[in-house]
Amino acid sequence: MAIYHFHVTQISRGKGQTAVSAAAYRAGEKLHDNYYGEEPDYTKKGGVLYTEIILPEHAPKDYADRETLWNAVEFAEANGRAQLAYSFDFALPNELSDEENLELARKFTSENFTSRGMISDMAIHKPGKSLGDIPNPHVHVLVPMRALSEDGTWGTKQRREYILDENGERIKGEDGKYLFNAVKTTEWGAPETLEQWRANWANIVNEALEKKGNTERIDHRSNAERGLDALPTIHEGPAVRAMEKRGIRTEKGEWNRYIKSINQTTRSAGEINLELLFY
Repeated sequence: MAIYHFHVTQISRGKGQTAVSAAAYRAGEKLHDNYYGEEPDYTKKGGVLYTEIILPEHAPKDYADRETLWNAVEFAEANGRAQLAYSFDFALPNELSDEENLELARKFTSENFTSRGMISDMAIHKPGKSLGDIPNPHVHVLVPMRALSEDGTWGTKQRREYILDENGERIKGEDGKYLFNAVKTTEWGAPETLEQWRANWANIVNEALEKKGNTERIDHRSNAERGLDALPTIHEGPAVRAMEKRGIRTEKGEWNRYIKSINQTTRSAGEINLELLFY
């Protein structure tokens, strides 16, 4: 059954993360980190079907090399708590073949990320090869947070928009410095942009399923937005699924069992006020 999952997080030094390590993990590779002098090695990681770096036209061709790209990202940031990259992950439908899912992931990434000037480091994972495993194909796309200028150099994340008085003059604060608002130079992190990407992913998957003659469909909207009297479960991911399969009960697994029991009770009784469950 096709499921909807589309999520984005940030890779940040403030959280003890590095761009090179994040890229190595997603690609299942060993990369040298020149910034920290480390060498994260994930070559023994299984389930990586395909990797590719998709570059916009104005990006240096050297950035097609994963180690070169992410070391450049690290050195472009001077702040010890800098946000380095956006990390997207979204579920691929089991109803499509690996080749069809690859075409789907490439199409979405090119049309939604590369078209905006975003460098996209894409990795397709399909963990679970034991008998009885449920395939969990999904895509990871790692995108540098700092955009590239047209000349191929790293641009700024934000610009200063000075606050002006009624005469159009800049206003100083108590410290004698001009007051300003920090304005993002891209719309990549805006909630409305993410919502559009979420909708676009649902549309492109549904088009592919329809083209194949499959009746399954996914929906990016929440249960509340769809008018469903059911609470949503959370995405468990391959690591949690593997632990649950071995009989190790996890917090995410327990939460989903709790939610499923509530939904089952609701369907049976038909009179539980869901809004009161989290009052």
